[in-house]
Amino acid sequence: MGLSSKDILARVKAQYPDVEVVEAPGDAFALVPQEKLTDVARWLRDTPELRFDFPTCVSGVDDKQSFWVVYHLYSVRHNHRAVLKVKLGREEPHVSSVCSIWPGADWHERETYDMYGIVFDGHPDLRRILLPEDWPGYPLRKDYDFPDHYQGIPLK
Repeated sequence: MGLSSKDILARVKAQYPDVEVVEAPGDAFALVPQEKLTDVARWLRDTPELRFDFPTCVSGVDDKQSFWVVYHLYSVRHNHRAVLKVKLGREEPHVSSVCSIWPGADWHERETYDMYGIVFDGHPDLRRILLPEDWPGYPLRKDYDFPDHYQGIPLK
């Protein structure tokens, strides 16, 4: 059996004092500063007692004030889980890609880009994955105005 989420997050906090650990209903999580994401991710992957080797889900959230990127991580070897969150501003939301750390994050990041317009800097092939390249806007943003037509096809 792996470490508890509380134990994992305590280790993250000890290694990175500027990471905030948030006890929330459901999963506790580490609120990681945007500029520290790849350092924390690499440390979580490479630390022998943690060995987070699989991003089960990378997704976006729009809470009307900010965008968030949420990383659900799993260690196959140790059978434990962790959640990281990165808060981004609404204007030009950017965060570093974690594809070089976890190649399995590739399509998750592409889907998040496609639906929310969050740019993953350093992603090897950041382009739309669900919608056509010329689709207007990002449909999961709270302020999205769904188009009446797309290429002459009525949508409403």
